Amino acid sequence: MKITYHGHSVVSVQTDSHHILIDPFITGNSLCDLDPNTVKADVILLTHGHNDHVGDTVAIAKRTGASIVALNELAVYLGQQGLDAHGMNIGGAYDFDFGRVKFTQAFHSSSYEEEDGTFIYTGMPGGILLTIDDKTIYHVGDTALFSDLKLIGERNDIDLAFVPIGDNFTMGPEDALVACDWINADIVVPVHYNTFPVIEQDPVAFTDKVATGKGMPLKVGESITL
Repeated sequence: MKITYHGHSVVSVQTDSHHILIDPFITGNSLCDLDPNTVKADVILLTHGHNDHVGDTVAIAKRTGASIVALNELAVYLGQQGLDAHGMNIGGAYDFDFGRVKFTQAFHSSSYEEEDGTFIYTGMPGGILLTIDDKTIYHVGDTALFSDLKLIGERNDIDLAFVPIGDNFTMGPEDALVACDWINADIVVPVHYNTFPVIEQDPVAFTDKVATGKGMPLKVGESITL
């Protein structure tokens, strides 16, 4: 399968049978190389409800018929928009036709801001363990450093991890390096940086310091094949 980074926390996973999008923040994301009007999607996975992660989910799902997998309150909210949404919760796993999804903890917040400024509660934030065939991708989501990342790394053989490094809203590079040690993935790709001035970071400087696995600062549009 081919896994591609699209800026901020946007990731696509292409298998022989499915196009999977994670956190498709495209419109308003100057770093993203995708077009919400043409991007392919059979499944959309969401780590939490913030606008810079839900992004273009509604428009893409309405155009493509993509199913959505998200934490329960966010899934219910999106289901109320007429979308096909499967709700899950922290620690739960489910076997879909495209692969196995398990949500992990993430220490962050989660709400969706409507156009009129109203905030909608969207449940807990999470990380996503996505296992397809015998390969596991861990999208850590937006999170602070927390010690159970070590437990997650010990209990899962993680081939590829997407780890936030931006600071201010998530853990910064120093804490993210500790997270990488604990997660112990074969390949680590930094995400959630440089989209806004307050999260500007040097991804190469970060990946050069990754002690376990291989740090890989993917440029927007670059892919990894597992």
